[in-house]
Amino acid sequence: MSNVYVITGGSGGMGKAIARRLGKRGALLLADVSEERLKQAAAELAAEGITDISTQAVDITSERQVEELAAAAAKLGELGAVVHTAGLSPTMADGRRIMEVNMVGTGLVLKAFLPLAVPGSVAVCISSMSAFFAPRHESFVELLKNPLEPGFLDRIEVFTQGKPEASYPISKIGVQVIVEEQAWAWGQKGARIVSVSPGTINTPMGRQEAQQSEAMKLLLDNTPAGREGEASEIAGAVAFLVSEDASYITGTDIRVDGGTVARVQSAGLFKNRQ
Repeated sequence: MSNVYVITGGSGGMGKAIARRLGKRGALLLADVSEERLKQAAAELAAEGITDISTQAVDITSERQVEELAAAAAKLGELGAVVHTAGLSPTMADGRRIMEVNMVGTGLVLKAFLPLAVPGSVAVCISSMSAFFAPRHESFVELLKNPLEPGFLDRIEVFTQGKPEASYPISKIGVQVIVEEQAWAWGQKGARIVSVSPGTINTPMGRQEAQQSEAMKLLLDNTPAGREGEASEIAGAVAFLVSEDASYITGTDIRVDGGTVARVQSAGLFKNRQ
């Protein structure tokens, strides 16, 4: 039985780039909210020679739909990796919906796929460098560990006030916290779990944010690499993390940000915002 690689947000710029890398290793199962976009992505990848592709339209905030995705993956093979790229950025929704997709969705995906984990399986969750620019208060970090607790969205709103610009970085702190919290459970199955924090990346979502945010321009101006990252560079990091070469990396976050966080922290930028 071949390995299956599940990619949520599979029709997005980052999702497709990851699919290009992992599609050479086994069967692909791409999930996204739009069936039409999934078909387009599958056709694009097939034209490049990646043909073992299945797709499934999924709202990751629906427990039933996420469970159906996991069931479909189980039929295709052993879990090589689940790469969870699906999420909303600050200009895409209100604060509550951002938190629901980015946090509750992550919780549901990991809950559904942990039972499929076998030795060598890897879960990769996409966080963001923005998680490093928000204060990490213990009062909400404990809450972020389990976004599936009843009343989570109401309780976390006390800290975000429902604002997208607060909900997004806190949700991405949450992704990192969940990865740290669940490392033991995945490890008990011989599996690993990691998060990746991209910087300013040249994808449709990244461009949308850059056009509407002065802060994004400031971050790009303070990126030591001197440019935006490409989706293929995130895909390269993910390909490494799901390989045997990364077999001792789990329960941690990997920044792929061109050095932006290091520069911002060393130069003391954004301090007045915290």
